[in-house]
Amino acid sequence: PERKKPSMLSRSQPNGSEQMTFVSRVFLSCLILPCLVLPAFSQSNSAISAEGLDATSSLRAGMELEKTRSWSKAIQHYEEALRSSPEHAELRRRLLISRLHFDVVRRNSDSAIIEMIDHVSEANALELYSEVLARLETSYVEPVDMSELVRSGTAYLEVALTEPLFVGRYLRGQSSEAIEHFRTSIHKLTLARRIHNRSEARSIVSAAARAAEQHLSIDRTATVMQFVFGAVGLLDPYSSFLSSAELNEVESQIEGNFVGLGIALQPHEVPLRILSVIPGGPAIEAGLQAGDAILQIDSVSCEDVGAEHAADLLRGPERSSVHLKIRRLDGTVEDCVVARRRVEVPSVEDIEIIEPSAGIAYLRISSFQKTTANELDEALWSLHRQGMQSLIIDLRGNPGGWLDASVAVADRFLAEGGIVSTRGKNGIENQNYTASRNGTWQVPLTVLIDDQSASASEIFAGAIRDNERGILVGTTSYGKGSVQGLFHTRSLSSGIRLTVSKFYSPSGRAISEQGVQPNIAVNDDSYVVAKYSEDNSWQRKRDMNDRVLQMAIEQARGQRLTAQVPRTQVPTISRMAPRVAERDGAAN
Repeated sequence: PERKKPSMLSRSQPNGSEQMTFVSRVFLSCLILPCLVLPAFSQSNSAISAEGLDATSSLRAGMELEKTRSWSKAIQHYEEALRSSPEHAELRRRLLISRLHFDVVRRNSDSAIIEMIDHVSEANALELYSEVLARLETSYVEPVDMSELVRSGTAYLEVALTEPLFVGRYLRGQSSEAIEHFRTSIHKLTLARRIHNRSEARSIVSAAARAAEQHLSIDRTATVMQFVFGAVGLLDPYSSFLSSAELNEVESQIEGNFVGLGIALQPHEVPLRILSVIPGGPAIEAGLQAGDAILQIDSVSCEDVGAEHAADLLRGPERSSVHLKIRRLDGTVEDCVVARRRVEVPSVEDIEIIEPSAGIAYLRISSFQKTTANELDEALWSLHRQGMQSLIIDLRGNPGGWLDASVAVADRFLAEGGIVSTRGKNGIENQNYTASRNGTWQVPLTVLIDDQSASASEIFAGAIRDNERGILVGTTSYGKGSVQGLFHTRSLSSGIRLTVSKFYSPSGRAISEQGVQPNIAVNDDSYVVAKYSEDNSWQRKRDMNDRVLQMAIEQARGQRLTAQVPRTQVPTISRMAPRVAERDGAAN
């Protein structure tokens, strides 16, 4: 077949025309720092598993994690518990509280946020707050209530006042009694009356900032920013305020490249542990290996500053260098210097004919980014030349990515029919994405999914299932059926990620909290996306004892390529043209 041209939204400018639209898992899909940080919640590594516990026991176990301020583990624990008890209100409340604490800690470990608070005036912070509220009114998928947005900001401030990082930075010398008195009474000011518009909300937040300064000597900007964070961060699990550094990270994730060292780190762990080294990157050239622990960055000990700040220290401009002290797997300690440069991150991997006698091909899509469709084209032609007769696409552990990338990939295999539809508050968000016949691969298809296949992965899986184009094998997908847009703010060098629409499979079925069900259900808890290989490198590997993969191979053995019709025209995806001059947003 002719190669299909992926349909892409144009990149937006800082105060320009069009936002990038993407779908990704919890903040979390993968944040690309100067290194790549793996998802905090995608693997089951909590100290206390919710599996097999009733709701009451799960609450007790979760509270134990909260007592030790293990917020990421608490989030994962409550998420697992809610899969078994989805209607349990207290589990859901504890999950929200844990997310709040986690976000407050993350904000106070972000050097870009700290610098913003230290150097931005109260007036500029209030202008940012007004701009954020305006964006929520015009673009958020659901109607917003100003009183509820102020309530969310109040909750965020109350939680911040309990976190040692925030207290240590902004409330030095204040007694715990004074802090607690203010914390438990601030709502009397902020929630005393109904708030009808942005102007009233801004006035209330300004008054709260003055009160915090008067009673606790908190910098007014610090207080206002808690209301900014809360207004966006408590809308849903996927909307978030983004610092300038986070904007750059998410944009790098969508682009498929970033400036950094080229390593993936275990999240929230010190010393920083390297999970993998990206081929062709500066880290592998400097001799870094999977399993190495980073003890010191330049003159700063990772233990002294914590995981998030230590990872932040790895950032830097292109062509700069960083001096690392590392501990090898055998315990030896070495010094090395690593240059920072642009690193390409592949999204289509493990491409091979896994059963030559039957022509069964395999590839794994780890995320959906701008380069994915072109990477897939190269992989398909390579497999075709090797005698591909059927294809297995592995989406397990794929947290999602860019909306248009998933549509373009689905269009490679669909000759006609719907791919996905999106529905939002604004008419411009209501789009129907359909397939074009030209360039369609006719190869029999099997798709592997699991409970960590999310958003963009679910768009592709849902399109394949609803159009009866292939067989889905595995477990029900994550159930993240919303689309986020990225918007730059005019006021400061920052942005917001905002849920702008929900998406539906071609049959009209909602994906949110339901997921995509496989045609053949196979549970395989032994499947691990990443593990050490025999040479001690941390790699994503296929395990031929993998039950899901083995079932897919069995299905593929009964299939053969019957037709592959070349086309003479290079099509584009049938869809509405991307808007211009409507949003002030660039992707992060």
